[in-house]
Amino acid sequence: MFELTIYRAAAQMQRPGAMQFIPPKLSHVKTHPPQTNRKPTVDARDFLADKGGVKFALPIDAVLPQVLDCLTQSGRVVLQAPPGAGKTTRTPLVILESGQCPGKILMLEPRRLAARAAAERMADTLGEKLGETVGYRIRGQSKIGPNTRIEVLTEGILTRMIQADPELPGVGAILFDEFHERSLAADLGLALAWELRETLREDLWLVVMSATLDAAPVAALLDDAPIVTSAGRSFPVELTYLPRPAPKDLSFEAQARSLILQAVADTEGGILVFLPGEAEIRRTKAALQDHLPKNCVLRPLLGNLPFAEQQLAIRPEARKNLRKIVLATAIAETSLTIQDVRVVVDCGRARRARYDPEKGLQRLVTERVSKAEATQRAGRAGRVAAGRCYRMWARAEEGAMPAFAPPEIAISDLAPLALELAQWGSGPEDLAFLTPPAPGPWAQAKALLGQLGALSDGRLTPHGAALAKLPLHPRLAQMLLQAGPRAAPLAALLSDRDILSTQNCDLTPALTALTRPTGNKEQAGPIRDHSALDRIKQEAKRLSRLAPKGTREIALSPAQCLALAYPERVAQRRPGPQPRYIMAGGKGAVLARDDSLANARYLVISDLGNPHFSTGPDPKIRRALALSEAELREVFADQITWETLCHWSKRHRRVIANRSEMLGALSLTQEVWRDAPSEALAAAMVEGVQQMGLRLPKAARLLQARVAAAPPGQFPDLSDTALLEAAPEWLAPYLTGLTTEQDWKAFDPLPALEAYIGWAALRQLEKIAPAHFTTPLGRKITIDYSGDSPAIELRIQEIFGQTRHPMIGDHPLKVTLLSPAHRPIQVTTDIPGFWTGSYADVRKDMRAQYPKHPWPEDPTQADPTLRAKPRKR
Repeated sequence: MFELTIYRAAAQMQRPGAMQFIPPKLSHVKTHPPQTNRKPTVDARDFLADKGGVKFALPIDAVLPQVLDCLTQSGRVVLQAPPGAGKTTRTPLVILESGQCPGKILMLEPRRLAARAAAERMADTLGEKLGETVGYRIRGQSKIGPNTRIEVLTEGILTRMIQADPELPGVGAILFDEFHERSLAADLGLALAWELRETLREDLWLVVMSATLDAAPVAALLDDAPIVTSAGRSFPVELTYLPRPAPKDLSFEAQARSLILQAVADTEGGILVFLPGEAEIRRTKAALQDHLPKNCVLRPLLGNLPFAEQQLAIRPEARKNLRKIVLATAIAETSLTIQDVRVVVDCGRARRARYDPEKGLQRLVTERVSKAEATQRAGRAGRVAAGRCYRMWARAEEGAMPAFAPPEIAISDLAPLALELAQWGSGPEDLAFLTPPAPGPWAQAKALLGQLGALSDGRLTPHGAALAKLPLHPRLAQMLLQAGPRAAPLAALLSDRDILSTQNCDLTPALTALTRPTGNKEQAGPIRDHSALDRIKQEAKRLSRLAPKGTREIALSPAQCLALAYPERVAQRRPGPQPRYIMAGGKGAVLARDDSLANARYLVISDLGNPHFSTGPDPKIRRALALSEAELREVFADQITWETLCHWSKRHRRVIANRSEMLGALSLTQEVWRDAPSEALAAAMVEGVQQMGLRLPKAARLLQARVAAAPPGQFPDLSDTALLEAAPEWLAPYLTGLTTEQDWKAFDPLPALEAYIGWAALRQLEKIAPAHFTTPLGRKITIDYSGDSPAIELRIQEIFGQTRHPMIGDHPLKVTLLSPAHRPIQVTTDIPGFWTGSYADVRKDMRAQYPKHPWPEDPTQADPTLRAKPRKR
């Protein structure tokens, strides 16, 4: 039997970052005997430093008794502990050593590297091998033995365990480490664990551990759980900013190289460089290769490296004279302790998976880090001594940085979450989510599950239950279920990081590499990471065993398998020299001109990138497979339909009638629709009229003006805007036989307008706003209602003898009196007043100009005429 020694902390603080400890009081707990006789290589005492007779331990030790008290009293606690406090490797051991937790202790880590590193550190503390008292489980790997009491898991594994057996038999405590990262799996795991504790397992202990997250909301979520806060153990870190924002024409790698070289020249000790992703690490490494002193060694650190290479970055250099420069992704922000680091270079960018609900696509985007992330990164320089952090931005730019990184549940594809909750039998409103999913993306996720046949009326179908059992995104699970083991390599490939080193979009080289024997690197093709290739091969074997056998009589090609997972991303090439595609879902995509797939008529797209200014607003195709039309028809035979379509062609200025064989937005074949019904043609012609605009002749415009002059509400709105909007109602029945722009130009819409108003309404309109004024000679003159008031024009001789002014109701007409040459000579709204007033002056002028026409002294007594004076004989 062995004894684990834990030192009890006193409350008094000697200085920031250091805890004073009273002479140690040992507590002993018997555990399972170790499976080896070797002595512990690292004892709990190794965490202490002997300084002047005073024992200093990790800061977390001061609060662990309080954590245990909270757990024994309420079964839950939120533990706030800054990076370096020791919460990851000390808390599980203390809970185990307390003897109060009878079952296994599960600790969740957001990343595989952190999970394995934490498990190794705790096993090393106990002087054991992995898989004895402490083990780990990550995707595709596990080190668990019959006597394992502490299991370190990646977060998604907990959800699988709870779904498989909600009572979690044999589990006594669950610890959520690095919860501030707010991964979707951690949010879901906590929600399910809390539901489980509330309904089935009151004895289950829950510990939420965080470095930077505000603990109060988490505590409130867990029914006001107690909060325990630990001091950190950190040294001062000097912050160095750029003097001004970097020039926009300077590449990211050039900026990073310049700042790293400055840090190498100014400082001593190891350097940790934060970069957004693998591509930036690769390019920055190449940019630095010939510019560093000979004693500097570059060590990349990212999730898909082999564990041995990751350890080279984490552990001290074997040769003391070497200076380590670690080029890392955000993986180095977590509970990993990278030894030798005294300097941090923060390039200020992070890569996140963001879901676009409008396009229904998820893509990786590179964006500015949050202030919380920047603080945590800087703290890495002060873990073991005073350090320095170089920030690749100017101090003035910090105002635009967000306070915290967004939680995954707010920016990610929610389809996997929707499937998990459907299997659990609850909606997000029934569970304790710190950030509930937004309604729009949540509805879209459920719609996708409905399209996959996983949900029916909001409930999980047997097919959905089968999808939920597979450790894949619902799309890839659908592919595996429908295509069988043949789809396993593709499912494994798409579930992992991109391993191709080429910019060419074709996924075929990666699939070909998966079929070659492991270790045959010479023939593996353009693969950037052969260890990742080996890992994907192992995952493909595992998925092949999980896939149902004999699902289809005909073996499907990889492109057909991919089409089963992404039916809306089956794409058809548009006409033109630029390789642009339209996807079945209706969205566009673009391919590089020099890509090997640029001439493929059909593609299935697995990955889309951001649009580029040179190619327009459509996203760029990053990875795809070519698909033949025969393959497409074989997979989607039951979804291809014939659609008849009449539409107005703006280009041809006419109605086009076609029959098309359609798959979503893709037109596979087209032919002329020769027997298109007149109603369909008329509707398409209306569409053309709405595009061309109204071209009303004079008579129709006069009618439009009369209606406008009438009191509102008695007649239909005949304004141009209203008529275009209502064109299907009043115009379509009169467009039979019209199919071109020329037909429309020759068309008289007046009968259609009169029918739209109606016969009875027209009679009423004639009373309110008559169309004509009848002169004393009996001639009808059109009344113009387009001006401020109704108006007519007529020759002055035609109104001789008129002693009353023409009226419409109570309103006088505006009369324009014309000369014999039809030129205006007077405008009046008072004919009697004109006769007795200015007529005499008009007569005097007009007699001289038009002597052959009558100009009586008293026009009220003269007869109206349009004739000139008779000739003298």
